Amino acid sequence: MSLKQKTVNGLVWSFVDSFANQGINFVVGIILARLLSPDEFGLIGMITIVISLSGVFIDSGFSNALICKKEVTQADYSTVFFFNLFVGVLAYFALFFSAGAISLFFQEPELKPLVQVLGLSILISSLTLIQRVQLTKRIDFKLQTRISVIASVCSGFIGITMAYYGYGVWSLVYKQLAQEVLISLFFWLWNGWKPSWIFDKASFKEMFGFGSKLLASSLIDTIYQNIYYLIIGKYFSAAELGYYTRADQFRKLPSQNITGVIQRVSYPVLASIKDDVPRLKASYKKLIKGTMLISFVLMIGMAAVAEPMVHTLIGDKWLPSVVYLQLLCFVGMFYPIQALNLNMLNVQGRSDLFLRLEIIKKLLAIPTIIAGIYFGIKVMIMGMMVNTLIAYYLNSYWSGKFIEYSIVEQIKDILPAFILASVSGIVVYFTGEVLNTSHVITLAIQITVGALFTIGVAEMIKLEDYLYLKGILIEKFTKPKYGASVR
Repeated sequence: MSLKQKTVNGLVWSFVDSFANQGINFVVGIILARLLSPDEFGLIGMITIVISLSGVFIDSGFSNALICKKEVTQADYSTVFFFNLFVGVLAYFALFFSAGAISLFFQEPELKPLVQVLGLSILISSLTLIQRVQLTKRIDFKLQTRISVIASVCSGFIGITMAYYGYGVWSLVYKQLAQEVLISLFFWLWNGWKPSWIFDKASFKEMFGFGSKLLASSLIDTIYQNIYYLIIGKYFSAAELGYYTRADQFRKLPSQNITGVIQRVSYPVLASIKDDVPRLKASYKKLIKGTMLISFVLMIGMAAVAEPMVHTLIGDKWLPSVVYLQLLCFVGMFYPIQALNLNMLNVQGRSDLFLRLEIIKKLLAIPTIIAGIYFGIKVMIMGMMVNTLIAYYLNSYWSGKFIEYSIVEQIKDILPAFILASVSGIVVYFTGEVLNTSHVITLAIQITVGALFTIGVAEMIKLEDYLYLKGILIEKFTKPKYGASVR
């Protein structure tokens, strides 16, 4: 299979994985939002940051080090596996014994047992890093898709059943825990890899030299991504955190999935051609243009339909989350291109520059956090929008230096997609304003109008980004009939 075929296959299965998995979680989340209160979602939001930080230590940057390394041995895999298992045990005990302090910080006594039980998910996830890396190196996302979809369906059923029978916030805890258990079980049953009793110090030292900087970068980014949960949980009510959490989960459905897909697939693909600069640049440009067309259309479209969507999916009690969602959509639409730009630094082996950029960008967030404490959540999200634009400039400037792809050239490449998505978003929004129908019908009409308008204009003006994506889909899903000649 050629690199292009592997890339297309990887992109398709990774998109299926992310959107099927998140789509299932999205539907489950809607049902749970109708069964549970904003306060109960807020409690989970309060412990998100500590769980996420612990999860970063499980990876420790070793997954990228293994993917980037051309020749990986059983000793390499086993060394990383046992180190991650050790870190997972330490992380869980750290969470278990600090649960009381976390509960005291948020002044929510119920948090202590929640942290102690949900923390088990960190230990369980430490068992599957190597299996994920092996499949990713092969650009094989089909098995990962099957595992994640089955786990999401089963854990969602568990969560909904518990919520229906009155278990409250514990239904959210056991849903997440069940998902990690099932994912770990299926990876061990279906991937076939088993560790050897080896710990190679030389291998560990080599990979830690590269991965440690990525670990530091991941820690900084995880703190940044979750600090807002902590601040809102500390200085505002649990209900306000629940509204923000619900809006952020809506926003993440497209933006985080697109970003995750691009990070997973582009890294091994670009790493395999990093010595061929012209080919690397050409592939990079295609990825950026196609990715940002999808991101702009989905995120601006979601902002345009936010109010009828919230009404329809989770009910009137969640209406305060609408304005948060609309603002967060403009924060999230630049995440995929930032992921690509940062991946380029990793492909070039510049994890040191990656770390320096992360430190600079996150320091810029301090004024945003302070403004949020004094002026409210909406002002804080507006500050996040400004920080996102600054981060995009820094990432694209430095990554572009390696392949002579300047930020001006990047902006020129993505501007047509942004203009199309913006005009489409305006059309969709005012379509909703003039309609005098139920929220369900309004939402359906807005989505239909947006899709037809975007595709119609893209076809009419022969938008290059759209034609590229259309070509990929045709190539992937259109097969010659049996017996037909293939040229």
